[in-house]
Amino acid sequence: MSLKSVMLSLLLSQAMYLCGLPFFLQLLLYLNPLVIMVVWCCILLFVSFAVLYFRGETVRIPRSIWQSALFSYSLSLLVLLFFRPEGQVYSYNLIPFSTILSYLSNEMNWLVSFYNLSANVGLFIPFGLYLLSREGKEPSAKRKFLYPLLSISVIEICQFVFRRGSLDVDDLILNMIGVYLGYILHPLFKKVVVLRSGKVKA
Repeated sequence: MSLKSVMLSLLLSQAMYLCGLPFFLQLLLYLNPLVIMVVWCCILLFVSFAVLYFRGETVRIPRSIWQSALFSYSLSLLVLLFFRPEGQVYSYNLIPFSTILSYLSNEMNWLVSFYNLSANVGLFIPFGLYLLSREGKEPSAKRKFLYPLLSISVIEICQFVFRRGSLDVDDLILNMIGVYLGYILHPLFKKVVVLRSGKVKA
């Protein structure tokens, strides 16, 4: 990864972030303040990946760093899901696509609708990438479906039980779409990110 790519990634990502900051700040009314940092990191990573891909460059990352990054990312995601501002309504929905259609029908604030749809998909893409990037034999189609399905279902149920969110089958559907997008994007991911075994040399 060249210095030029680093500078270009930083410049473009910060410009995008600053342009969208007035909209991102509105999300603080509905979500944990950590959402601002998550949005910043997501924009930086997306732009950096795009720059490297179109410039034909790669970045070599120790597998241990990749795993640690996914662990930290998962913790941040759990904070977003379970620690929200007070006064939110807790409910459940077991009717597929009813919530998705309500978002698309402009019944709610457009920013909240857009964030909920895009975040429920986009924030789960890394888990699809991670599952296919693990060492060893690629998991079967059954495991690629069941692993994320069971994990996301547990999170949804816990949100409802502990009154930290809503149990919504549409969230499950969107999250699964995100995981499968990770599977689809994995070939592109491998062209940019080269995972290597072993520890980082001092």
